[in-house]
Amino acid sequence: MKQNEDLHGNAPDKSEMVLVLIDVINDLEFEGGEELLRSALPAAKRITRLKGRAHQAGVPVIYVNDNFGRWRSDFKRIVEHCLRNDVRGRPIAELLKPNDDDYFVLKPKHSGFFSTTLDLVLEYLGARKLVLTGIAGNNCVLFTANDAYMRDLRLIVPADCVASNTEEENRYALHQMQMILKADIRSSSEIVFARDLKVTH
Repeated sequence: MKQNEDLHGNAPDKSEMVLVLIDVINDLEFEGGEELLRSALPAAKRITRLKGRAHQAGVPVIYVNDNFGRWRSDFKRIVEHCLRNDVRGRPIAELLKPNDDDYFVLKPKHSGFFSTTLDLVLEYLGARKLVLTGIAGNNCVLFTANDAYMRDLRLIVPADCVASNTEEENRYALHQMQMILKADIRSSSEIVFARDLKVTH
């Protein structure tokens, strides 16, 4: 894989595909958070395995995370909050804590593209395919997928790596992404990150 000398080899710097983790670093301390945790925790375990395979193949991982209205915070402080405090989302944060060579983008609203640097990061990487995972499927994942589709990016949204408050809401969101946004919603176990950075069936 081509590396940018300015990064001193710390992170992949050219990749047709990236793995995006949406709002997985989340304290879930809000109404409905307990319900969301029940579906998000099994999804997080599958995302962990998917992330491991992405790293092995040299595919970049981008955390796209809400700032939860903490305008004086940063991603590192949000991670520390979710790992060190007794919050509902701690088990997920422990599973999915970022590696040193992962990318991150803080977002103020639902879509990972709205008022963020995500466009610039994807352009820098040369990415044309996004594997979207995270929570909530019917909210931030759906909004991000919609904006990605409008940018002519190809979408893979593994159905078992997306969680919403209810199964019904999750199924509906996945159906919308598949039918309207042309997303591939195959299971994460069917995704193989090949060395040429393309997904094979």
